[in-house]
This record gives sequence, structure tokens and C-alpha cells, in this order.
Amino acid sequence: MTAYHVEAGVPSLHGRPLDAATYEVVLALCIGFSIPGLVPPLLFNEGVPAERLAAEARAAGLVGPDGRPSPELRAAMLQDADAFQVRRLQRALVDLYCAESLPLGALARRLAADGLVDDRVADVLAEEGTSLLGTDPAAALDLLERAVAAGADALATAPRRAEAALGVGDLDAASRILDTYFGHGSADAGPALPDAARAVRVASALWAHRGMMSRAADVHRWAVGAGPAGAESLGALTLLSTGDATAARAMIAGGAAAASPSLVDVAHLLLAEGALHSLGPDPAGAVPVLIRASDTLNATGRVSPAPELPACLAATVALLAGNHETALTVIQAALASGQGGPVLRPRLCFLGGWAAMFMDQPALAQDFCAEARSRNTQLTPRESLLLQALEVGLARRAGDTAALVHAWGRAREALLHVSVDLFTVLPLTELVIAAARVRDADGLRPHLDEAWALLANLGNPPLWTVPLHWAAAQAALLLERPGDLAPHAAALVHEPSAYPLAATFAVAGKAWVSVLAGRFDTDAVEAAAQGLAAAGFAWEGARLAGHASARADDRRDMTRLLACARDLRPARERILHPGGATPAPAPAVREPSDAEPMSPHGPPGSGAATHRAGAHGATARSRAAAARRPGGPALSGREREIAQLVLQGRTYREISEEIFISPRTVEHHVARMRRRVGASSRSDLLARLRASLEATAGDTSPGHP
Repeated sequence: MTAYHVEAGVPSLHGRPLDAATYEVVLALCIGFSIPGLVPPLLFNEGVPAERLAAEARAAGLVGPDGRPSPELRAAMLQDADAFQVRRLQRALVDLYCAESLPLGALARRLAADGLVDDRVADVLAEEGTSLLGTDPAAALDLLERAVAAGADALATAPRRAEAALGVGDLDAASRILDTYFGHGSADAGPALPDAARAVRVASALWAHRGMMSRAADVHRWAVGAGPAGAESLGALTLLSTGDATAARAMIAGGAAAASPSLVDVAHLLLAEGALHSLGPDPAGAVPVLIRASDTLNATGRVSPAPELPACLAATVALLAGNHETALTVIQAALASGQGGPVLRPRLCFLGGWAAMFMDQPALAQDFCAEARSRNTQLTPRESLLLQALEVGLARRAGDTAALVHAWGRAREALLHVSVDLFTVLPLTELVIAAARVRDADGLRPHLDEAWALLANLGNPPLWTVPLHWAAAQAALLLERPGDLAPHAAALVHEPSAYPLAATFAVAGKAWVSVLAGRFDTDAVEAAAQGLAAAGFAWEGARLAGHASARADDRRDMTRLLACARDLRPARERILHPGGATPAPAPAVREPSDAEPMSPHGPPGSGAATHRAGAHGATARSRAAAARRPGGPALSGREREIAQLVLQGRTYREISEEIFISPRTVEHHVARMRRRVGASSRSDLLARLRASLEATAGDTSPGHP
């Protein structure tokens, strides 16, 4: 191509400026005309055909063989050319596209980027951006912003731009857009503003994400006050979550008939109906309704603003009812379908982690947390609370006091950033027990008082109040406060006819009181533990049986309760991946030690022959590892487990309750470890155990137990 350069916007060859006609043709080609094809209206050609001028430009090397100028020439000419001439040609090109019924999409984006203000370009960009709101919010936001730059009404597009900003997780940008939008209306303008229904949904979702559901409810109250068109099912959900069930039912009754048959609207209506059903005396029917709401939204393949996802509420209700496997299944289906989009994926993951924690699958729970963090999205306040409460629960169940204290501090901080609503009941059920464990119950009292008041306004629905009463009863037992225990125990006793889970908790609470008092009936404790497991709370049942075994006076009772605890607690292995079902790895069989009494109630395969073979294999592997490791004799798998708990400062009784062996067996293990490592004192033993565990952590041999 012949060398050229541009001076003051005019291409020149060998230092000589082009004539006006050739310049105009080159500029038109830079704008988007094509010759032949889309021929520009020329002003300076003096009768010379555009095709001839274009051929001369190609011969001069100003455009390529395809008739298109280079990107460098295009950028230079558009930057320095006369603005009036550029706009004249740009509008003429749009006229030609419209006359020929050609799609303006790609051209509209380019012309908007070049600064053209034209209603036709703006309309095309706004329409394309709107169509992408539910599938690609980032692209939708870009197109809508370009539409405004091209002349689209900023007020009319504000709700859509706010929805797109919310879809990419930019809560602050969405809030700023809506602040300007609502600022254009009067106090009673409400739905008189353009696209008001969308603006209300986005504003409500924004406040919910920020952990202030009461403000989300206020948005819907404002919309209803401005006119009946402001009533919708999502508004009923926010009102219900803040304790106003009467207004929620009225909104459902008034808005249900007006709901469109679209999948999204049907999903939201089912969501509100399921939430209302969860407040009844028999909440079992709420889960199927909410699952149908989740399935319907999954089928849309679209993201829409809402204060809560159907899958999240379905999982929450299922978890509170003890249907942990159902909760996990719902979450995995929602994750697979992309329900809620990338912004709400962490919330789904954290609720999946809660289901895994209740199923005593801590590894799976950690997988869910890792999946949520891998998205590199900033957590909203309510998601942060859900995560911190989950970490509190995992630390408590692992018996890791140090981790529990740290997690509690983070959870208490997260609580300061959210208001209490119906959906915070689930994290509160864990935090109230943790607060008692760390002796900081007073720090949780204001939030707990708000929760009790909200539930009272809703008529104390059993599904939501019973788990909180059970948690509060456990906290009172930990704090040894009979006065605090009484009202919660009474509430559980009076609920069974309406909600069977309350009867299970009531029996378990009575068993706990008898165990802590040191006067319990083994049959009653075993029945209570098995009742908890049957209701979906196997970890709690195993803990009750294990705690009782450590306090049993009779060895037969101790062995029986230990066997019960082992039977109730499932193998702590991952059974599923966060995103969906996968083949489960075979659970590791826990091999009893030589000093651990064998139980006729143990798991299949724990007979004497199996035990001897397993012990022989474990001993052989330990000796082989010891031969490779310079740090001294290797510890068996059970000894490493006990050593870790000893290094945490746990007593023999606490260790026995954690791993379901007797305190005497723990003592035998510790004595044998002291002899094997040659420790002369307790401090020497701790130092040697720590060194042995560090050496074990570095052993990556496949045969290591």
C-alpha cells in the first residue's frame, strides 16, 4: 500500500493533500459506507461517480482491496474531521440502513461509540440491552449505557440499567441509578414513573442483598400506596419476612389474579405461596411448593431481581424441618441451572454447605465454601452472615475451640451489618449455641430479641420457632441456666401436636437435662438420640449418646451408648460435589484400637477377624512409615486423631465424647503414646506429639493410613 499520512484530518500522498471529493469518499468509507452497495450522498464529487472515486482511493493505497480503510486511518480521520460532516454522513448511513431494512445492531454500537446521538440508534441499543438482562447483564449494562449516550431517555432506562448493574454485582452503581430515578418522582408518584414495577423489584432486591429486608418491604409498601398496580407476589414475600403476614396475605390475594403466565412470574407467585404456607401449623406442604417454584425458575434459564431465590427458601425450610438431603438436592439443581446468576451463586453454595454440615459432611461443606470463594465476587452483608455462621457451626462440630472463637468474632461483626428477618433464623440457630459456648450470650441478645418479636408477630409459626427454641434450650444447658431453659422447654412440649419435630426436640432436651444431672436412663437417652437421627439430626443424636456414655457408671451402658453414637454418626466423607451428584467414595472404616472394647452393635465388617486383619495391615503400614520417617515411631490413625485433640487441650472425657470411645480407652491410648515416643513428662509428650504430627503431614506415601 502506498505511504500516506494525515494532517489536520486530511489524508495526503507524498505531502500533497487529497482533493475534497476523494477526501469525502474516504471519510464516508471510514464511517461505514461501502461502495458499491451503500453509496454515500456526496457533496463534492461534481458529478464524478462514487465508484470511480473509491477506485482512485484504492489505487492510491488509502483503502484496502476490500474497500475498507485501515483502523489507523479511520481513527485519525474521525478524530480530526469536521464534526458537522461526520454527523451528516452518520445519519445518512442510518437512513440508508432503515430504508433498506438492514439490522442496525453492530452499526448502532459503532456509531454510539463514535458519539452519534440519534433516536433510532438509541432505540436499537436499548432494545438489545433489554433482551440481554436475564442472560448477560454485563453486556446489557454496556448496551443500555451506550443507548443513553446515543440519546435514550435516562429516566426511562434507569430501572433496566439498575437491574443490569445488580446482575453484575455492582450494588452501589445500581443504588445510585435508582436514587436519581426515584428523585424525579413526587412522594406519591409511584408507578407513574416509567417502568416503575421493574424499579420496585430491583430496589427491593438491592435492600435484601444488603441485609435490610425491612427496607425492601418499605419499597413495596410505597408502591402499593401509590396505586394498586404496585402490588405483586415478591412484595408479599418481603412483607412476610419482616413479620407482616397480614399485609402479605392481602397482597397475594390482590395480585395473584393479575400475575402473567410467564415462568418467572409463576415462580415468584409459588415462592410467595410457599413462604406463607411455611407459617402454618403443618408446614410440611411448604417444601413441595417451594421446590416447584425453584424448578420453574430453573426452567427459564434467566436471572431476575428478587429478594430471595426459590431454591434458597426451599433449602432453608427443608433444613429447619430436618430434610437435609432434600435441601442439598434443591441447591445442586439450582447451581446446575445457574439460578440467580453469578451474584447469588455464593448464597446457594453457602446453603449447600449448611446442608452438608447438618449431614455431618464437613469436607463437602468446605467444598461448597471454596466454590463460592472461587467466583471472586464480593459477598453481600447477608451472604457474609450466612458464611460466618456456617464456619461457626463447622468449628463447633469439629470441637476446634480456637477456630470457634475466631469464627464467632467474625459472625458477631457480620450481624452488625444486617437487620433481623425471617431468613436470619437459620444462622441464629447456630449462633445462639456458639454464643453460649464462648460465654458471649449477651452479645447476641439484641438480635435474638428481635427474632423472637418478629416470630411473635407472625404467630410463632412452628417451622421457624421450634428450631430456635431448641437452639436456645441447648444454650441454656451449656450455660447451666435453668431459668433460661424453662420457657424454651415449655414451648417445645406444647408444640408436638402441631409440629412433630417439636416432640423430638422436647424428648431430647429432657434427656440432655438428665445426662448433665448425672441421673439418666440409658433406654431413654438412646431413644432420644435415635429420635433426633430419625428427624434428620444424626450429629446431635450421636453427640447426646456420646456425652451420656462418658457419664455412664455401668460399663455395659457405656458400651451400649458408644455403639449408639457410632451407628448414628455417618462416615465423614464427601458424598456429592457442590454442582451435582457424583459417585461417592467408599467410606473409610474406622478400625478400633486394641484397647477399645468391641461392640456387638458396631458397623458391618467390624467382627474380630476383620479387626485383626485391619489392625495387622495398619501395623505393617505404620512400621513401614516409621522406617522412612526420621522423626521417631509412627502413630496409628486413631493415635493421630487423639494426639490432635490432646494438643488442643481437650480432656479425656471431651475426647471420648468427640470420637465415641470411653475415657478409659483414651487414657490407654495416651499412655501407650507416651511409652512409644519415650516422653518423660506431659510437656515433653506434647512436644513429641506435635513433632510426630508435623512429620506425618509431610508423608505423602499412598500407603499411609
